[in-house]
Amino acid sequence: MPIISDLAVNNGEPTLAGTTVTVATVVARVFAGGMDAGSALSQPAFERATLDAAVAYCGARGCDHAEAYCTGCRLRTDADGILTIDDYLGQFEHVRFEQPQIEMRGGGPLPDRTEPSLDALLKTWRGKELFYFARRIIRRNKREIEPRPKRMAGSLDAGPIPSMILVRPQLADNIGMVARAMANFGLDELRLVAPRDGWPNEKARAAASGADFIVEAATAHPTLAEAIGDLNFVCATTARQRDLAKPVLTPEQAVAEILRRQAEGQRCGVLFGPERTGLESDEVAVADAVIMAPVNPKFASLNLAQAALLFGYEWIKATAHGTLGRVTTYEQPLETGLRTRGSAPATKEELLGFIGQLETELDRLGFFNPEHKRQVLMRNVHTMFARMDATEQEVRTLRGIVATLAKGKGHGRKPST
Repeated sequence: MPIISDLAVNNGEPTLAGTTVTVATVVARVFAGGMDAGSALSQPAFERATLDAAVAYCGARGCDHAEAYCTGCRLRTDADGILTIDDYLGQFEHVRFEQPQIEMRGGGPLPDRTEPSLDALLKTWRGKELFYFARRIIRRNKREIEPRPKRMAGSLDAGPIPSMILVRPQLADNIGMVARAMANFGLDELRLVAPRDGWPNEKARAAASGADFIVEAATAHPTLAEAIGDLNFVCATTARQRDLAKPVLTPEQAVAEILRRQAEGQRCGVLFGPERTGLESDEVAVADAVIMAPVNPKFASLNLAQAALLFGYEWIKATAHGTLGRVTTYEQPLETGLRTRGSAPATKEELLGFIGQLETELDRLGFFNPEHKRQVLMRNVHTMFARMDATEQEVRTLRGIVATLAKGKGHGRKPST
């Protein structure tokens, strides 16, 4: 059983060395109930250092290096190649649902499985992204152990993520959509102030569309003062001008200021108001700065998720942690510019060979009539194809097209039927 510090791999799953307690169990218990709850998983109780090692391993995604993933974690299903609900169902011989009573045949090697409903399965089959919870635990423990720094002073590393704070949100669905926008751009700390429909709320989890780990980790607070009490710098988003003497920042400028302050050890947050009215002036008054996005002055209102997305986009641009589109086993990170799909740029010899073939066939068919126009026409052809910046594969394709057209009717392949 290979040892990983205080951890071991047991039956392909990370566990605490010498026990059957999995890293997933530790992270879930500590996140819900704190370190004391995690210690109680064993008798005698686990030491704090052992729990810290398990949480740090999960937060750093040590499982990727050990190739040992926790049951119930989304990384496990991804590693197993289970990327769709069809892949999941295909593992079992049959899957039965209690509400409504239906049965689906998967045809896989695993025994029959019973689920409460298809809706419930759709929310849970991939598992939870446990490493997000582990990172939240790490940040939470730092805040409990180290004192809050004074404004503009101190060197506390409170983590690189500002808190997104929704003040009196009216619809749970919108909370979920904000969570989804946050996940798109690497933000995962969500705080709620007096949500109208109560908290927790299943509608928010459903609307998060896979970002339920943010919804589950969100904290609810009865007042704005309580929600921002541990923060040093707070920005308030608004589309309306307020009669308040405060710095006005664009989202890009706000991100730059937050990064500067976080480098000094400050904790930062961004306020978003309720959907219908936005933040009240008294709520904006407690903020250190105002964020206003460049918009159409005749239609300046943004919905809650759009406002969060604007800030998140500037955040991931500034931190340079994002990629162009998704990255999977089959999709590698992209860079801006021409994508050639692995085909090298054509050499001048290849390009001139194609143009020579084209000129020969055009000459044979009497295209250059009158003859004195040949030079000007071919100069234009050279310019056009040089501007194309063709790849080797594209030049081969063009040569094949010209050859097929030159042979005339009846010499090409039969048309598809």
